[in-house]
Amino acid sequence: MKLLVGLGNPGNQYAGNRHNIGFMAIDAVARAHNAGPWKTKHSALLSEATIDGEKVMLLKPQTFMNRSGDSVQQVAQFYKIAPVDIIVLYDELDLAPGKVRVKVGGGNGGHNGLRSIDPQIGLDYKRIRLGIGHPGKEFVTHHVLGDFAKADQAWLDPLLDGIAKHIGLVLKGDDNGFMNKLALATAAEPAPAKAPPKAQSHIRQARPAKPQVALPETGPMAAMLKKLFKGE
Repeated sequence: MKLLVGLGNPGNQYAGNRHNIGFMAIDAVARAHNAGPWKTKHSALLSEATIDGEKVMLLKPQTFMNRSGDSVQQVAQFYKIAPVDIIVLYDELDLAPGKVRVKVGGGNGGHNGLRSIDPQIGLDYKRIRLGIGHPGKEFVTHHVLGDFAKADQAWLDPLLDGIAKHIGLVLKGDDNGFMNKLALATAAEPAPAKAPPKAQSHIRQARPAKPQVALPETGPMAAMLKKLFKGE
């Protein structure tokens, strides 16, 4: 059995935050794979799904980010899931928005969720880092606890759909295949080609103007024309 963990903060006020992209990813996986109902257990919301023939527990800790490890440790211990079978999805400031990297071990990068998890289960679990971009040191808190902008949906929706569709590759150990699939899913679509101009035969040609006749200004003919136009 695998344990798939998404990190975030509980409560509607945090639901759209960049810090909650881990929750969003787990929800997308649950929808795509017809997971069972969410149950409140072990200080978390727990569900169960079968992905590519493998039984997977889906976990959203409800302890707030800086105590995520409490819930992960409880679930891992109860279901006897080893750290190597635990996969954690979370927001990553040091990756551009929409970029994804998968790794095992390493530092916590200042992420409070990982700071809580590492001491409780060790470093041998797999991390799926979901890029949200770095706004500059002085704006970090506002950035991570702020909602995704409307413009972000252009890459966020394809990313979450791609995670849900291809998460089975990570479960099988094909991390590179997973990252490649997501890179394709979030690639910008090419601009539509411009329609070719219509053929010349379909363009109405302007008719040349009729030549203007110069009228005499003096003499008998000029006097006659003046009388004519005045109706005399």
